[in-house]
Amino acid sequence: MDDNHWLTRSATIKRLWIVLIAVLALTVVAEFWVVGEPHFALEHVFAFNAIYGFLVCAAMILGAKALGVLLKRRESYYDERIDD
Repeated sequence: MDDNHWLTRSATIKRLWIVLIAVLALTVVAEFWVVGEPHFALEHVFAFNAIYGFLVCAAMILGAKALGVLLKRRESYYDERIDD
């Protein structure tokens, strides 16, 4: 990837964090107006959906990192030739 790619710039990363935090905050604020239908006692906790979404997203990222370690190959994996 190019060193000057728009996703690697520090200004873009900062903006993305701000947008993420704003969306999470709006999700929590929306709970004042949106009436949910909780099925379990834990769902009665204020901001449960935002907390649950954040934790599941973090778990998926950690799972992907662990899977990457498990499936990782060395840099020269495709450079080797098979001799007949």
